[in-house]
Amino acid sequence: MRDLDKALADIIAIRSQLAAGTAFAGHGPAAIAATAAVALTTSVLQYVWLADPTRHPLAFLFGWALAALLASAMILTEMIARSRRHHSGLADAMIHQAVEQFLPSAVAGVLLAGVLWKFAPQSLWLLPGLWQVLVSLGVFASVRSLPRTVAFAGAWYFIAGFTVLLIASQSHALSPWTMGLPFVIGQSLMAAILHFASGESDAEE
Repeated sequence: MRDLDKALADIIAIRSQLAAGTAFAGHGPAAIAATAAVALTTSVLQYVWLADPTRHPLAFLFGWALAALLASAMILTEMIARSRRHHSGLADAMIHQAVEQFLPSAVAGVLLAGVLWKFAPQSLWLLPGLWQVLVSLGVFASVRSLPRTVAFAGAWYFIAGFTVLLIASQSHALSPWTMGLPFVIGQSLMAAILHFASGESDAEE
């Protein structure tokens, strides 16, 4: 039984090593572009229906939480389908690796929102910029398994995050545009990078 367990552990380790050295093809430009549309739609809806987001921070954050969940579901659905098609037997290991790379920044974003809401609600204006900085860290963490040009999207989110923090520091106000536009541009840039990086192989299929 020990030999069997050791053999299974060795197989898992080998698959993990193979996955770590393989370019991840699970992120499709279509789903990433769709998340840019989700961000734009959320911005427009909040601009129309939420007259003063600063006075209703929970409604503002709840709207973006729903947008984030929808975007994550879209990305994950396409990730699973593309991984099964492109990576075959390594699909599960590749998906696990991709999620593992981005998960710390995502969890940090959720916990940061909870802590600010509970203990420093007057500082919720910091969240849009901080979230964008955390997304940049998640993108940079994923560069090793994605096209290196994805780093441009990470740089965009990093610069946008600190720019939004500087802008918001003047009024301490929440705005659907300082939240939404950086994500619209960032996700569109990411979709374009993935399209040009994988367009040929996708076209062949």
